[in-house]
Amino acid sequence: MIYSPALQDHGLGHDPFKAIVTPRPIGWITAMSAKGEINLSPYSYFNAVSTRPHIVMFSSEGKKDAVAFIEETGEFTCSMVTKALAHPMNLTSAPLARGTSEYGHAGLEMAPSRFVKPPRVAASPAALECKLLSVQQLVDLDGNAVERWMVLGQVVGIFMDDAFIRDGRFDTAAAHPIARCGYADYAEVDHLFSIERPPGG
Repeated sequence: MIYSPALQDHGLGHDPFKAIVTPRPIGWITAMSAKGEINLSPYSYFNAVSTRPHIVMFSSEGKKDAVAFIEETGEFTCSMVTKALAHPMNLTSAPLARGTSEYGHAGLEMAPSRFVKPPRVAASPAALECKLLSVQQLVDLDGNAVERWMVLGQVVGIFMDDAFIRDGRFDTAAAHPIARCGYADYAEVDHLFSIERPPGG
């Protein structure tokens, strides 16, 4: 079948887009306002986009506090979401009143960052400390601005729990990170397989 949001005769009860672009890492973003307010929120439109330098991206559907705070202070952190942290992560997606702490609402502790002011999730085994590169409002094919904002940040520090460093590498499978799939579904990374790239690849 062919699906298009513009067509009404596809017979599907739900948009399949997020179920096909999957699994998606979860950017668990902590941002701080100029007044020192802290916001913690998960974004499944998140990924790494560059290695040299390390650059990450997340996109917000609506200009939420995280985007506004990052625009004010130019910094944020991204904490890894693991299977053990799935429920607290979900709680931080609740539409709380401005000034209500997502950390407190989800029963999470903060830990100080090394290179930026926003904290990280203390229970997370890894976190990226980022400085803002740009905030871009997205446009559609007709050139119309849409209520979607993409944030690009350069990673200036990486926290890793020493318990997950094995033979000079971060042990991803041991951390059990989760990723967002379609609908209300998630995936857990608990084992890996390796494929060597072709010579020169």
